Amino acid sequence: MALHSLPPGLHPDTLAIRSAADRSQYGENSEALYLTSGYVQPSAQASAARFAGDEDGFTYGRYGNPTVAGFEQRLASMEGAEASISSASGMSAILMMCMGLLQSGDHVVCSQSMFGSTIKLIGSDLAKFGVQSTFVPQTDVDAWRAAVRPNTKLLFAETPTNPLTEVCDIAALADIAHKAGALLAVDNCFATPALQRPISLGADIITHSGTKFLDGQGRVMAGALCTTEQRITEKFLPVLKSGGMTLAPFNAWVVLKGLETLGIRMKAQSAQALAVAQWLEQQSQVARVFYPGLPSHPQHALAMAQQNGCGGAVLSMEIKGFTPEQARANAFHVLDSMRVLSLCTNLGDTKSLLAHPASTSHGRLTEAQRQAAGVVQGMIRVNVGLEHLDDIKNDLLRGFESLPSA
Repeated sequence: MALHSLPPGLHPDTLAIRSAADRSQYGENSEALYLTSGYVQPSAQASAARFAGDEDGFTYGRYGNPTVAGFEQRLASMEGAEASISSASGMSAILMMCMGLLQSGDHVVCSQSMFGSTIKLIGSDLAKFGVQSTFVPQTDVDAWRAAVRPNTKLLFAETPTNPLTEVCDIAALADIAHKAGALLAVDNCFATPALQRPISLGADIITHSGTKFLDGQGRVMAGALCTTEQRITEKFLPVLKSGGMTLAPFNAWVVLKGLETLGIRMKAQSAQALAVAQWLEQQSQVARVFYPGLPSHPQHALAMAQQNGCGGAVLSMEIKGFTPEQARANAFHVLDSMRVLSLCTNLGDTKSLLAHPASTSHGRLTEAQRQAAGVVQGMIRVNVGLEHLDDIKNDLLRGFESLPSA
């Protein structure tokens, strides 16, 4: 499919608006939504050539769609990647990556602080099929290097992590991976290409949950991988065609339009998150705040260098408690006291969303795995939205000031 050509060197904010599929014969200014599961072929010979991959053209909705292709092209251009391939969710994108790259006997090195479902997928589900994995501390470069084996095919990091917002040195991990003949994949969900472009730092593959900030308003689910055209064509597209983890055209259109405001949303929500984080550090009921934009964050300098000087829109806080049980009860009290903010496990929304990771996103992990990831019972994750700052603070104060114990 021919794509709208643009001059080189444009900023990601411009690409988020102008990078798109070619207009149809009607000259629409807003990208079109193509709702169709099949495509009429011009001839039997052309149909055969398209299904064989010898000729460009759409054949079946599970294999491709003009709206989906427009989203993929826009995201790839923003990430500085050759190409992108989309999927039905962020986790299906990670599954597609693993199925396309790994086989029984291969080894993966991952951060132990990754999203709970990612740890479960790689550490447990893929293990049933003979894929080996080692989970290491996110910020310990030497631990990553020591974990590499002769059969290591992939290093997979998430930066910042969910929910501790730990930041890894992308360039250092890329060097370790490439010296071992492996690939480095980076989950860029929290930072997005508006703040961070891992490929420019040496990463080979970027994974996305488009459900989050790429959409930006909590409407649809989507996922994507950004990498080279060859890797997508040879490794990931065959998995998509066989596995059917296809992104629906309507969802693709929603996220495609969401990308247009990604830059201004990330900047505004990052500023809000920094103000909330600074305020939370002053609250006596809060033991610790995790946010890359704070000087107290262990990887603050690295985060500011890798993320265009912004800390992102997500932070976590640890509510005080003399025992894990009391800390959990106190965290639940704060969450149940809210009247404006939302108790919701999603993130990336313009609405502020709060969740208790130990019982939700990391609930399927063992206690040992949660401890290794630093997910304690008193932890609350906050997606800071665009409500007035005073209203965010007051809603949290309602819970803090009525805590039975801390």
